[in-house]
Amino acid sequence: MIVVTCPGQGSQTPGFLDSWIAVPEYRTRLDELSELAKIDLVAHGTTSDADTIRDTAVAQPLIVAASLLAWTALTNLTDTASVGLAGHSVGEFAAAAAAGILTDADALTLVRERGRLMAHAATLEKTGMSAVVGGVEEDVLAAITQAGLTPANMNGAGQIVAAGSLDALASLAESAPRGARVIPLQVAGAFHTAYMESAVAELQRIADSVTPASPTHTLWTNHDGSIVTEGSSFLNLLVSQVSSPVRWDLCMAGFQNAGITGLIELTPAGALTGIAKRGLRGIPTVAVKTPDDLETAVELIASSSRGPSSEA
Repeated sequence: MIVVTCPGQGSQTPGFLDSWIAVPEYRTRLDELSELAKIDLVAHGTTSDADTIRDTAVAQPLIVAASLLAWTALTNLTDTASVGLAGHSVGEFAAAAAAGILTDADALTLVRERGRLMAHAATLEKTGMSAVVGGVEEDVLAAITQAGLTPANMNGAGQIVAAGSLDALASLAESAPRGARVIPLQVAGAFHTAYMESAVAELQRIADSVTPASPTHTLWTNHDGSIVTEGSSFLNLLVSQVSSPVRWDLCMAGFQNAGITGLIELTPAGALTGIAKRGLRGIPTVAVKTPDDLETAVELIASSSRGPSSEA
């Protein structure tokens, strides 16, 4: 099985949609998504600076829309009916839309409000996130707990993201576990922790107005790496995920159990294929960063019935 993945916050960079809007049909699609999100995604994907697109209220709809743009392009070029889907953190909204659980309009509306609410929650206390790369997992988790932090993202492949107060993150960096590096992330707050609980109730109220459908594709949830069988329960998980850890490690285990033969990461790509190269060794990967990468993704899907292909 080929698994198509949708990245999370932090994957965006200034100008990452320049090559996409150079293609008229993709520019039109991005304009449509901008209308649904009620935000100028064209400007934010091309001319906005790093500080602007780091803003949670901007970053989240921008990233989801970019993945939906790449998904539309991919589905127009090849049959994607048999691929599996998964998203990392906010990328789960793009995956939910690709899997037919949410409409594009509902996905972008929810993400816009999610970003707004999480941005507000992040102003209540000075918090952040740091990636802890390497080390022995047991030692890393113990150090995170000892510092008073939360393992907010269990990404697998030797990467755990710690979240909490800035002072506690600084303390962790000063006494990093043996063999590990602590790398501060450019995010506004301690996402996927109790610091985000103020956003959950309001997002649930908004989500209650949405009518989700059953998934049309195999879809894994960040909650525990299981396969989603019902739309409304997944929507509830999307809401609770705001203050709950992301278990990408369990999603990758689910991919392996399903017999993954290749992984494609939609725009803005790079982070998840990087993790996959370490955690799913030998599995071909394609990062769809520009329209030029679509051909390689199409070939990977086509080759899935012919056996393994070389890594892209």
